[in-house]
Amino acid sequence: MTINQKILVIDDDLAVTELMSMLLKTFGFEVLTTNNGLEGIRLVKEFEPNVVLLDLMMPDVDGWQVCKSIRKTSNVPILVLSALNEPRMVASVLDAGADDFLVKPVPSGVLVANIKKLIRRNTGSLDASMLKKTDRFAQAGSPLPS
Repeated sequence: MTINQKILVIDDDLAVTELMSMLLKTFGFEVLTTNNGLEGIRLVKEFEPNVVLLDLMMPDVDGWQVCKSIRKTSNVPILVLSALNEPRMVASVLDAGADDFLVKPVPSGVLVANIKKLIRRNTGSLDASMLKKTDRFAQAGSPLPS
């Protein structure tokens, strides 16, 4: 029996969420996206994802606020993807509750490897079919837009 791992992508850029959804589905993930931080907070409760991918720079509610709000009610792993690469900002979002931080653009193989790492750390397991797909696609290394 295959259990799909669920990924919630929260990014205000529609092109990024569509690309991430397409990419992650090829690796066997079930993906839900939103372009709004408040909706992302709500969807964490409803969708119960295995990992949240979170952008920092969003209008209205930024990634720091989203991260802090999620942490109040959930221990879901949060992987921040951002074009910001200042050590203070990275430290700040990790202090806010994020589990990891990657700088955009991120090669697809690196992104998926980090997602799998967070799933393994959180659940102690990973579907074997996902491991094979990652090995096959890791060589592509196509970066995600910033």
